[in-house]
Amino acid sequence: MAKTPSGKNPKRPATGLKKQPGRPKTLSRPADATKSDGSMRLNKYIANSGMCTRREADIYITAGAVWVNGKPVTQLGYKVNPTDEVKFDGKIITPEKKEYLLLNKPKGFDLSTKSENIEKSALSLVAKASKNRLYPVGGMQRSSSGLLLFTNDHDFIKKLTDTGLPVKKIFHVTLNKNLIHEDLMKIRNGVDVDHKKVIVDEIDFVEDAAKNQVGIELKSSRNNIVTRLFKELGYEVTALDRVSYAGLTKKDLPRGHWRRLTEQEIINLMNTYNKKKKA
Repeated sequence: MAKTPSGKNPKRPATGLKKQPGRPKTLSRPADATKSDGSMRLNKYIANSGMCTRREADIYITAGAVWVNGKPVTQLGYKVNPTDEVKFDGKIITPEKKEYLLLNKPKGFDLSTKSENIEKSALSLVAKASKNRLYPVGGMQRSSSGLLLFTNDHDFIKKLTDTGLPVKKIFHVTLNKNLIHEDLMKIRNGVDVDHKKVIVDEIDFVEDAAKNQVGIELKSSRNNIVTRLFKELGYEVTALDRVSYAGLTKKDLPRGHWRRLTEQEIINLMNTYNKKKKA
């Protein structure tokens, strides 16, 4: 859970707040009262500033920890204008510019945020990409490699990691032994892993490669599902490379390097989510 700049837990938002002499009455502005262009809900404003998620922001708001133009706001749904001064835990905040990065993660790097492990963290590979704090979209094991998204857009992360949203992923899998045709057909027809069938969109041998090299496409969001799928049939995955994620590919992106998503790529990802949500 995100913490305030003073290190306090959002479950106890009143702790550590600076006392305000002559505390005025709280502001109350209906959510539909703001007509100016660029206005947004206060909880979204806070989340965009990188302080915490929208849900956590609501806790701070109701506790009186957020001030707008010199007065505390406790009304959920309150809207702020671009010219408003917003203070969170006594400090002025501004919404961060949304950033979206695609990293081709090397094997051996995890997603640790601990300082003692940061040199072998994928976060270190994108550290110089932004002054803002970036977060990975979903997870990836240290032993795996391939495409990994980073962003400071918490809503974007929630959308793409929602278990109800099927995000297409393609993996290049290396096994400890050749995959026999019978097992290939079993995977195509669906294999039960922990009493739940795993459906793959496509699986086949990698062209001009040994029979232990397999390409697999699926939309499952279950943790480490590719490795668990092959383990169910008696195979060990010795290398796992995510070569495509939500339509994004590794083209012109060497291992260990990152690039920013284009505006069109961001639009495509958002449109994919909106279409699935309506369906």
